[in-house]
Amino acid sequence: MAEATKGYTARTIPVRVEFAMTQTVLHLEEAASLLRQAHSIALGPCECRVEKRRCTAPIDVCLSLNEGADAALSLNPGFRLVSVEEALDALYRSYEAGLVHLAYRKPGLPATLFCSCCPCCCWFLNALRQLDYHEAIVESSHQAEHRPELCQSCGQCVERCPFQAWSAGSGGKPQLNPERCFGCGVCVSHCPARAIAFVPR
Repeated sequence: MAEATKGYTARTIPVRVEFAMTQTVLHLEEAASLLRQAHSIALGPCECRVEKRRCTAPIDVCLSLNEGADAALSLNPGFRLVSVEEALDALYRSYEAGLVHLAYRKPGLPATLFCSCCPCCCWFLNALRQLDYHEAIVESSHQAEHRPELCQSCGQCVERCPFQAWSAGSGGKPQLNPERCFGCGVCVSHCPARAIAFVPR
C-alpha cells in the first residue's frame, strides 16, 4: 500500500473510534454559494504551493468559513478576514487558473474549508489523478458532457483537465471518459467553442 501511494504516511485509528470527514469536489457555483452564505471568511496561502513551488498558480486562495475561519486565524498566521467580495475574487482567480475546489466537510454539516488545488503541488489531487480513486472523494453534483458537433479540436480540454478525463481522439476530436470526470468544471470554462456542457449527474 505504501508503494502504491508513493510514500503517504499511514495513521492508525483506534477500534470503535469513528473518523468521519468527507472531501468533496465543488464546481464554481457551489463554491460561490458557500461564500455568499458565510458569516465570516478567512483567506490564506495554499500550503502545498508554498512548499512545492512547482507552478505559477495563485497562492493566496485557500478559504475557511465561519467557525473554520476562526480556527484558521488562530492557527495560521498567513490567514486574514476578508469580505465576501474579496473571497469571490480569489475564487474566480483560482478558477480561471484551472484549479480544482476541494472542500472538507463533516457528515450532515456544511463545508467550512475549501482549497483551490493543482495536480502538480497538491498530493491528494495528484493521487486522485494517478490512481483514479473515486472512492476517496465525493464528486460534484455536475459533470462534463461533450458536444462534438461544436468541437473545434483545439485540445484545451485535454490539456487542462486535472483528472485526465479527456484524451486525444483518433478522429482528431477529443474524447471524454465520463467515469474519470470528477465534475470540477475546468474544461467547461476553458472551451472556446462552448462544446462542453455542464450537466447534473
